Amino acid sequence: MNTHSLTAEATEPFEADPLAERARLLTDLARAYRLFGVLRWGELGDGHITCRDPVRADHMWLLRYGVTFERATVDDLVLVGPDGTAVDQHGRTAPINNSAYHIHHPIHEARPDVGAVAHTHTQWGTPFSAERRMIEPINQEATCFVDDHVLFDDEEVQILSTDGGKRIAAALGDCRTAILANHGLLTVGSSPADAVGWFVLAERVAEVQMKAREAIPISAEGARIAQEDLTRGDFGWNLFGWATRRHLAYEFA
Repeated sequence: MNTHSLTAEATEPFEADPLAERARLLTDLARAYRLFGVLRWGELGDGHITCRDPVRADHMWLLRYGVTFERATVDDLVLVGPDGTAVDQHGRTAPINNSAYHIHHPIHEARPDVGAVAHTHTQWGTPFSAERRMIEPINQEATCFVDDHVLFDDEEVQILSTDGGKRIAAALGDCRTAILANHGLLTVGSSPADAVGWFVLAERVAEVQMKAREAIPISAEGARIAQEDLTRGDFGWNLFGWATRRHLAYEFA
């Protein structure tokens, strides 16, 4: 997985006008949900991706509850306030997955550098989380997570309030990825594309961890060298670009 030349050249765009930047981020947020849907994640409404609003930084955007991931559009995204109330883009009260607020809001609040949070229950991330162990550098992609992930080893698997979310945020610290014990994976990033690119990679890594039960880890030095080379530039955003071009090809026709 050599992305050196790609990440050296391709960088995530940014709009100086906050309203234009909001439009760009929401386009990617809706696309991120569709990617989850195509990958058969969140088929029962489990999981959520949030994006910090560039105009009102204490608010976040989320998919309206009841919309299936693969059909998500920008018009289906709703704005969630710091008190958990949500309105659609016409100012009408909108339903949301309350767990998204309980988990994501405290992370956005604790981490001003985080623009987006992604979490859902996946085929490999969830069983991996049930083993309550850390990612080992047993393959190339796993090196990307060395010293940049945590295990949230907590008995509250059903996060019923923002207190649980605060504990997740505290465990996450300044890392990018959390393994929620008996629950699944969670990633953060500067944008929806960044967070989801890393999430897709984390799921691939979880699969390898579950399948290669007698793997011999890469040395600490070898893992560090690989990590520094692989993750340079807008790595997560580039991964998101590859994944969407592959799985949402009709959008790029």
